[in-house]
Amino acid sequence: MRLILAQIGDNKTVAFAVKEIVRLIKAMDNTVALDVRRYDEKDSSVKNALWVGLDGSVEKSEDDHIVIKVENGSGVITGSNERSVLMAAYRFMYELGCRFLYPGADGEKIPKRTLDYKDLSVSVNEKPSYKHRGICIEGSVGFEHVFNTINWLPKVGMNTYYSQFFVPGVFFKRYYKKFSENQGDRDFGNTLTDDDVAAMLPLFEEEVSKRGLVYQAIGHGWSSAPYGLYASGWERYEGEISADLKEVLALYKGERGFFQNMPISTQLCYSNPKVQEKVTDFVVEYCKEHKNINYLSFVMGDGGRNHCECDNCRKKTPSDFYVEMLNMLDIKFTKAGLDTKIMFSIYADTLFAPKYEKLRESDRFVLKFAPIARSFSHSYDEIDLNNLPETAPFVLNQDMKRNTVNLNVAYLYKWKETYKGECCIFDYHLMWDHHTDPGYYNTAKLLHRDMVALEKIGLNGMVSCQLLRSAFPTGLLQYTMAAALWNKNRSFEEIKDEYFITAFGEQAEAVTEYLSTISDLACPAFVRGKIIPGYPDFSREEVTTRYTKLKEVVKNFTSEYIDVFEATSKEWQYLKVHAVLVTLFANIYIARYNGDEEKVTEFSKQFREFVNQSQPIIENVCDDMFLCDDVLGKFLDRHHPDIEDDGKPIFYEY
Repeated sequence: MRLILAQIGDNKTVAFAVKEIVRLIKAMDNTVALDVRRYDEKDSSVKNALWVGLDGSVEKSEDDHIVIKVENGSGVITGSNERSVLMAAYRFMYELGCRFLYPGADGEKIPKRTLDYKDLSVSVNEKPSYKHRGICIEGSVGFEHVFNTINWLPKVGMNTYYSQFFVPGVFFKRYYKKFSENQGDRDFGNTLTDDDVAAMLPLFEEEVSKRGLVYQAIGHGWSSAPYGLYASGWERYEGEISADLKEVLALYKGERGFFQNMPISTQLCYSNPKVQEKVTDFVVEYCKEHKNINYLSFVMGDGGRNHCECDNCRKKTPSDFYVEMLNMLDIKFTKAGLDTKIMFSIYADTLFAPKYEKLRESDRFVLKFAPIARSFSHSYDEIDLNNLPETAPFVLNQDMKRNTVNLNVAYLYKWKETYKGECCIFDYHLMWDHHTDPGYYNTAKLLHRDMVALEKIGLNGMVSCQLLRSAFPTGLLQYTMAAALWNKNRSFEEIKDEYFITAFGEQAEAVTEYLSTISDLACPAFVRGKIIPGYPDFSREEVTTRYTKLKEVVKNFTSEYIDVFEATSKEWQYLKVHAVLVTLFANIYIARYNGDEEKVTEFSKQFREFVNQSQPIIENVCDDMFLCDDVLGKFLDRHHPDIEDDGKPIFYEY
């Protein structure tokens, strides 16, 4: 079979789309002969060609829209923009049987089959359910992990990559530290610097641009960078603070200084006109130099409850001063001829809606709802929008209760009383909480429910703040997220069946039952440190019985399936490592709830050592640093080792 691939125009994203079709078809059937040509525009005199690019049949738009009209290997793969053409190319290959389960080469599943012209008949005309479909860098990462994520996004219909900080050094330093401190590694002593990370950043930006992805950037750092302090993470500041700088820092508890010695977490004296001018002018100049940024994330200092307590700052809320600066930015961007969009976050103190100020009516703004303190024991689909709870009145630098989904949404709706523009969510399902669920299964179901419910609460998509390596034991979580953001009408059952059949073939049903059972027995709500109605009372006896059963399930599945299929795929190798870790996880909780802290320490050590030992296998799918810190620290610490006389555990509510 010979296939003519006709590229329309010379756009680099369209050219990449053509190359990807070639690559995937040749991987599927190497006997297919491919003639690749490039034309300035679609030429009707060329017969039996498969045209790829903007042919004028779809209205151009920044919003994605894919159209595939191919019959017997000829027709058109097009879209509303070049990125949509690339997505349409991947969708074409999806319809031929390709699946992209998780970032990295191992997550790409290309069936070997003999293709004929009749096989190349695909008809698709779709727009995604949500506009914003992205991933934000977090966790500990190396160069390949970021590349793999960027490369994966358009394959599953995601359109956005978000790079935090001016230089995202903290995420890379976390990862490379283990090499520079390992005397047996060739990088021993070669500490990664911000300059090293800055040398990677343009390469990532090139990859984003090549795919036509939406590029979001910065977020953290606007309260310090205008004054020469370019934090690449949550670093402590050493040294004296100049008198000039002190004048603009927030007056907090009678002093002007860096909150917790971290410039990035420190608020400024935002009522000071000089501060507002300095910060907004700096933002404008930065955007003039970085026009590749499509959406600029502009936020206040990252630390909550350390806002300025001077007389002028007390006259308004932090959100009022935030809105003042946002309005200034809109005016200054317009004057400078910048079309950069501005994403502003309602997060921590700015969850409180402004009392006095109102955002200009402008299509430049996107509200980013960031409910970092939410509970993942409930979904947004449970919310009664006609019966939202009352929000607390704003009290300067006083914490407020905001750990329930309905209360967080209540704060969002206070903003919506005056802000009528575009909104999306910046949520954290794969940042920490997925580690409460060793099977990933129940968390994937909740994530799906949340994605479906975004429309209900007036949000046009999500940017996921997450560990980039989140496919262990499977990539079901982010695969589900991507699928539901593209089509909120796809059921979880359909998505998970597609995933497990692709990954495990005839054993899909057995693996599904296995991982869902692990999720049920482990009970994420319990691991979070909170019992909710409908769940059993986790007494010492309940924990011991439930987690002993968990170990039995793992042992039986290992002997019946994992040991048999381990050598057949990476997916089974992941399950092999995972089985050992789940067993240790169960041992840790059994020991803690029976008051045996020596065993808790012993099993925790074994857990960490086995994660390290297994890195050659799970390197690209598991963030080892965060897995260990969460399972052995953050979550375990919420369960107090003491047991009351009635046999019920003492644990910290979360």
